[in-house]
Amino acid sequence: MKITDVKVWLVEGIKYNWTMIKIYTDEGYTGVGEATNWPGSPLVEAAARHAGERVIGLDPMKTDYIWTKLYRDLNWVGPGGASLCAISGIDMALLDLKGKVLGVPVYELLGGAFRKEIKLYANYWFTHGELTPENYASQAVRVRELGFTGCKFDPFAHVNYFYGDDLSSNLSLSPEAQDRAYEVSRAVREAMGPNADLMIETHVLLNMKTAITMAQRLADLAVRRRLDPSISICVGERHYTRYGIRELLENGIADILMPDITRCGGPSEMKRMATMMEVYNVQLAPHNPNGPLSTIASAHVCASIPNFFRQEFMLNDVPWRDTIIDSPLPIENGNYILSDKPGLGVDLVEDEMEAHPGIRDMQRSNYYV
Repeated sequence: MKITDVKVWLVEGIKYNWTMIKIYTDEGYTGVGEATNWPGSPLVEAAARHAGERVIGLDPMKTDYIWTKLYRDLNWVGPGGASLCAISGIDMALLDLKGKVLGVPVYELLGGAFRKEIKLYANYWFTHGELTPENYASQAVRVRELGFTGCKFDPFAHVNYFYGDDLSSNLSLSPEAQDRAYEVSRAVREAMGPNADLMIETHVLLNMKTAITMAQRLADLAVRRRLDPSISICVGERHYTRYGIRELLENGIADILMPDITRCGGPSEMKRMATMMEVYNVQLAPHNPNGPLSTIASAHVCASIPNFFRQEFMLNDVPWRDTIIDSPLPIENGNYILSDKPGLGVDLVEDEMEAHPGIRDMQRSNYYV
């Protein structure tokens, strides 16, 4: 069997464009993947097309060989960024295709399932109304009522809107902004309840002194039932491949890592990263503010590892998230429910993707942190 074609689409999402990939073969088998990243999605789109051209004629069943070949070939332009997003999407599509050829789900290719209900935490649940503590709280109540026992948000993201802090220059917060971030976080804690997991995001917008100050202030909002009341540190959405997390692990930087499956090297590499993390007693919580294939593929990796914490899920999204694939995401009571369908269990709907092309005009983009 040989790869005959690789198609790429840029599709509009609620936060940013999704880069979707489909691989075709001479025996009629196909596989679908996602290479989403942003800003710069046109760069990722171009990289995916270029990487796709490089795999034409190869045997799609040789997934590790193709991953290694692309990583070595494209390493000349850097070990991460757009080129690795392309590799990630192609790896995802190849595993989907291989699973369909063999008649098994992707999690079986990754070693089998420890679990088939993947615990999610909600992100992008706060996109309606004013950005006040009261509004955050009212939207957090909905998160809880939908069955989610964890949520992520960035209480520092909109301080420029409220207080005019220039985060781009000094990465600090005024006393007023610190107070507001605390009040937002407290409102969410009260709305979610004492046992919910709160993931406080900073988006690298705080310097060390400010980050430590805010961590100390927010510590009293941590879950009371934990033996250690300190806040767990989670990093990794901007780290690529097993090579990129080695120093983090060796130096004990974090309790949890959150690589992004469309950036870190795809399902194959995320599985390798998780195995490496297990040696250091570090848990995996995949970063996932992406399209539906990212959610599905991340869930397959999470099923196949022992050191899983939670997976990110975009609660509010565009209505076509579930229609650019041929069956909707199976989310029940805050969990992703894995099926036994071969591969990733879905196909892309080409006409629907083409009906929602990616936004290329930055002035039209609707971006929340």
